[in-house]
Amino acid sequence: MLSPHEFATLMLVSQSPEQVDMNRAELDTLLERQLVMLEKSAEGHRRAQLTDRGQSFLEALNPDERRRRRILRETPSPERIN
Repeated sequence: MLSPHEFATLMLVSQSPEQVDMNRAELDTLLERQLVMLEKSAEGHRRAQLTDRGQSFLEALNPDERRRRRILRETPSPERIN
């Protein structure tokens, strides 16, 4: 079971990963439970991102999340258009 702070952090990683404070204690728990992983950018910055397990966890709690993610995957982004 996740604490409210851990759940909020997981939602933040899902919705706005660039806004996650990488020093949050809750990230350690999410990493241990393999709900998030850390990705390193070309500039050397770390960024949290959902794992498949984290994504499944959120989708199980909110079926609309699955639909939202599917729509995002199917919507052409500017990078894909050019």
